Amino acid sequence: MTLWWQQCLLVMLGGALGAAGRFWLSGWLLRQVGNGFPWGTLAVNLIGSFAAGFFAIWLQQRGPAGLYWRAFLIVGLIGGLTTYSALMIECLLYGRSARGELMLAYLLASLAGGLLLVWLGARLAGLLRPF
Repeated sequence: MTLWWQQCLLVMLGGALGAAGRFWLSGWLLRQVGNGFPWGTLAVNLIGSFAAGFFAIWLQQRGPAGLYWRAFLIVGLIGGLTTYSALMIECLLYGRSARGELMLAYLLASLAGGLLLVWLGARLAGLLRPF
């Protein structure tokens, strides 16, 4: 039971840091480029996709420590950073607005970009894996 509680605490810590990172990056992008498009949500989802792919491979075969790092980095930090629910709400709002055509572009950019970046992150981690 101790292992579970340790991992749970790491998930909570990572989640808090990820959520704070999402709040900061989304606010910064809002101030830089305005609110015509949800650049903050797109950015955190794409960054999170790359990081998830990278860490999923990089943490393989790291022994028991890998379980702790996975809990902190993937489940906590990246889970707190990325915003699938926000993506869906923003698509709903686009669909109900006069800018409905942006919904499909945003959804495609998020999904295609996320798939590409999770793959690139995994490839990079595979290249960096010690032999």
